[in-house]
Amino acid sequence: MELALKFCSKISAYEHFCVYIVILMWPEGVPSSAAVQEILFCGQTMSMMYQIIGQAINKTGLADTHHPQDYLNFCYLGKRESSSTESPLQTCNSSENRALGLAQKYRKLMIYVHAKGMIVNDDEYVLMESANINQRSLDGSRDTEIAMGAYQPTYTWSGKKTHPRSQVYGYRMSLWAKHLGVLEDCFCQPETLEHKEMTGHLMQYPIQVNKDGKVTTLPGHECFPDVGGKVLGSSTNLPDALTT
Repeated sequence: MELALKFCSKISAYEHFCVYIVILMWPEGVPSSAAVQEILFCGQTMSMMYQIIGQAINKTGLADTHHPQDYLNFCYLGKRESSSTESPLQTCNSSENRALGLAQKYRKLMIYVHAKGMIVNDDEYVLMESANINQRSLDGSRDTEIAMGAYQPTYTWSGKKTHPRSQVYGYRMSLWAKHLGVLEDCFCQPETLEHKEMTGHLMQYPIQVNKDGKVTTLPGHECFPDVGGKVLGSSTNLPDALTT
């Protein structure tokens, strides 16, 4: 909610503010299982955030020129492979080989994201931690977590009166180069980036967002294509203690 309110304040001030969030394509486990589907269904945080952004855009009269995804984008990491001209590997029809067969067909595989990090203040401050964005980690009475924040006192926007170009900046640029497979000058000011086809390991999360911030699945892709399970999850009778 704090981040959503930050968007509102920036939009109201007619200032551009852009956030890129890298998440898992689905939580740990089998995406079609009841537990993972419940987590995906209850974890509609992105939907709430996009709707708040959409409301702020409409309130400030920017709806004709701005879209919620101009401010917020969810991505995930995946392994891409180009089509091969070689004969596909032989697989049997048993259920345990279904995932392998689908991976060979779609030639992509999610890269599991376990790192928790955030770069804020426009390349000035980096936060790295063990906490997950769930009740277990953030409640304060269940899992034990640790966090580390770092910045360089002589490399700040207030001190430099311009981009600090600190080691935090170098860290972000190296991450972008690694996961996008390319390093471009426009990465220096990510808030000005126009939407374009992502390359390398970084992929757009498989949802579509309308101007009002409503989140739906991509047409014809209600389920994850290679492993099954609804992208937006589904409600189950599992107790919250098992999925938070």
